Amino acid sequence: MPKIKTNRSAAKRFKQTGSGKYVYAKSHASHILTKKTRKRKRSLRKARVIDRTNMKQLRLMLPNG
Repeated sequence: MPKIKTNRSAAKRFKQTGSGKYVYAKSHASHILTKKTRKRKRSLRKARVIDRTNMKQLRLMLPNG
C-alpha cells in the first residue's frame, strides 16, 4: 500500500496546536500597509484558529499532523 501524501502547500500554511486545532496567519499583512488602519494591521498580526466546518478537509490534507 502506498503512503498517504501530505499536501505541502497546506503544511506550510497551517500548524497543529497541542489540543489538535489548526492555526494559521492572516493574509494581506506584508506590504501596502500605509493605507490600512492601525486596528486592521494589529488584527492581522494575530494567528487564527481554523473553523470546525473546514476541519475535515484540513485533516485530509495533513494526515500526519
